[in-house]
Amino acid sequence: MATWAIGDVQGCYAQLCALLDKIGFDRSADRLWFVGDLVNRGPASLETLRLVKNLGDCAVTVLGNHDLHLVARACGFAKNRHDDTLEAVLAAPDRGQIIDWLRERPLMHLGEDHVMVHAGLLPQWSIPRALELAREVQEALRGPRHLEFLARLYGSDPDSWNDDLTGADRLRVIVNAMTRMRFCTAEGKMEFRAKGEQAPPGFYPWFEAPGRRSASATIVCGHWSALGLKLAPGLIALDAGCVWGGALTAVRLRDRALAQVPCARVPVK
Repeated sequence: MATWAIGDVQGCYAQLCALLDKIGFDRSADRLWFVGDLVNRGPASLETLRLVKNLGDCAVTVLGNHDLHLVARACGFAKNRHDDTLEAVLAAPDRGQIIDWLRERPLMHLGEDHVMVHAGLLPQWSIPRALELAREVQEALRGPRHLEFLARLYGSDPDSWNDDLTGADRLRVIVNAMTRMRFCTAEGKMEFRAKGEQAPPGFYPWFEAPGRRSASATIVCGHWSALGLKLAPGLIALDAGCVWGGALTAVRLRDRALAQVPCARVPVK
């Protein structure tokens, strides 16, 4: 039995199928971890969602920012962006089942030796604390008042964590850290404009923040295509830029064996 972690698919269904063939995925024995952003910008988000959904317990998927954007659009709380490729999902006869399935996905996943989150964790959060906070968001997204949560999801303020935060501000900070963050200060202030590898003055890549309380764990993540594939002590970063002409990447967690499928750049509308 092997567990493979797979980077941001973003609707690149053909490459995902080729990658599963390449690793010899055996549904009866193997498990897949998806780091989020199953959808958007690539050409086949609907087919990707159906495939992963139909894997059932063979696959674990955490939510990424594009997955949440799809849920928000489906529920009427987000506008179509010029580079969205979500129309097939929104028009699908099984749209309701797909969106409900996405709403049930976790924001963070803890395995025996690894932790998975789409973007990152703020330096103040230990793994147990981060899991507690992720569950707060999961309960809001899965619950009967999820429309209220989605209506107030968007925005970059507050830009740092405080234990005294409540309501929508509290949930927004958790979501932004776990699905959008690349850089933060040692005190946990986030910066969302920079997307390259170079940290703005006073900021660090989130995984290099001094005093990070989750540093003893090995964290599997994606989201940061400019960073690319990065395998380091305590870090497996898997967004190798599939939609940007990079590669769709899988890493076998027990020994970090690597498999990749090259991708052509997806034209932007």
